[in-house]
Amino acid sequence: MSRTVREVVFVDGVRTPFGKAGGMYAETRADDLVIRCIRQLLRRNPSLPPERIEEVAIAATTQIGDQGLTLGRTAALLAGLPKTVPGFSIDRMCAGAMTAVTSVAAGIGFGAYDVAIAGGVEHMGRHPMGEGVDPNPRIISEKLVDPSALIMGATAENLHDRFPGITKERADAFALASQQKYAKHIDEISADLVSMNLRSTELGWGLATQDEPPRPGTTLEGLAGLKTPFRPHGRVSAGNAAGLNDGATACIVAAEDVARELDLPVAMRMVSFGFTGVEPEVMGVGPIPSTEKALAKAGLTIDDIGLFELNEAFAVQVLAFLDHFGITDDDARVNPWGGAIAVGHPLASSGVRLMTQLARHFAANPQVRYGLTAMCIGIGMGGTVIWENPAWTPAKEGA
Repeated sequence: MSRTVREVVFVDGVRTPFGKAGGMYAETRADDLVIRCIRQLLRRNPSLPPERIEEVAIAATTQIGDQGLTLGRTAALLAGLPKTVPGFSIDRMCAGAMTAVTSVAAGIGFGAYDVAIAGGVEHMGRHPMGEGVDPNPRIISEKLVDPSALIMGATAENLHDRFPGITKERADAFALASQQKYAKHIDEISADLVSMNLRSTELGWGLATQDEPPRPGTTLEGLAGLKTPFRPHGRVSAGNAAGLNDGATACIVAAEDVARELDLPVAMRMVSFGFTGVEPEVMGVGPIPSTEKALAKAGLTIDDIGLFELNEAFAVQVLAFLDHFGITDDDARVNPWGGAIAVGHPLASSGVRLMTQLARHFAANPQVRYGLTAMCIGIGMGGTVIWENPAWTPAKEGA
């Protein structure tokens, strides 16, 4: 029997405002964050009958407590989806939500289902990365990896060692630009934020409507004076790395023909994706081979990419990517609204934030045909998804 692979599209995405670990979401459950996102997706897309949703894939890095118990299924039930809608949990550390999207996209392309919800949540205030884990001691004792591979900030310092041209001054300048771009585009970013009820024993009830992590008063002088906690006289600081954050994301992924049948928006068309493994000690290089892999599968080159949404786990990691592909630090195509250094990185949720923002950039730039979302992943991996802009209009001859 022969099968035809179907076109898969990104319909719509939302996220909660991101919080600081121990900040505004300190007394809010992790699962309630992603439930809110799912509900809001349905409100924003009333032409989608809930019973047409055939899968819910929700990622969390630390699958414990209110981030455990097959979160995709429980969140679907609590969001009010029909009991016939299945769900599952997924973990690929920072690329959890990205992997949730590619997993359901593969199912849709194969024809297993038509419409799915994918997303992620991380409440690092309640569940610090690594809580409850028990790494096999042979990983270290048999020298499979260096001990620094298990400390993300230490791997970023290792990356600085490997690429001495990426100085702390350069990383700080990139971090400052991220803060400035975010501040300039708060209104556009807010269009995809869902407000979240807050509860505080001390302060009572509140409402989260804006991201908590950004530091609009950031200066190069202030960044230069920050401590480098992962190495004495190091280069990685709290200012040129993403913080510890809480937040959730969710999106609708569908077969293109079904999206059009249901009168759903077609924001992006998936072209290819790639995941690769790298040396865990320098996990920040991961997006380089994963991007090369995704480009090769699509038959494209880096010159075909007109917009980049790169997760800023650490400034050094993004700069290594840019250097490899011959892109300048201040290229306007890269993270036009800033990135995780400003807005935060609630681990497993971030992949869908990148996609949601790329969809907005596509709508505003019909001259751009292809864009990509990419991120480094803990324990030595990289992930990249290449997207096509359905609003793309070829340039006229002679223009």
